[in-house]
Amino acid sequence: MSASQALAAAPDAYGAAQPVKEEPSGSAMLVSLFPFLLIFVIFYFLIIAPQRKQQKETTKMLAALKKGDRVVSSGGMHGTITDFKEVEKIVVMEVAPNVRVSVNRSAVASVKREAQPQITAK
Repeated sequence: MSASQALAAAPDAYGAAQPVKEEPSGSAMLVSLFPFLLIFVIFYFLIIAPQRKQQKETTKMLAALKKGDRVVSSGGMHGTITDFKEVEKIVVMEVAPNVRVSVNRSAVASVKREAQPQITAK
């Protein structure tokens, strides 16, 4: 009898013998991990994947900025892009006639698209 079996078979405070605990098999461990794997997959498809997609779209939008674009900054300031300073990654926006503001390129939240007039057939 090994030392661990002797300890496992030793009586407790009430005189009852302790049962020997066996190691779980590989399949039992996989079954016990299944709920955690399921939760991770759900989080991936509900949170991580859409966030990655949105980040890619934002990066593409920032790369496609050009002079004359009407933009909204993350602070809510509306303006028209008049110049770029590529070294410092800065965009110069004109917010009013002859009033220019420099903001980080990453502070541009969205590009305002002018609404196209819809033509209805009669």
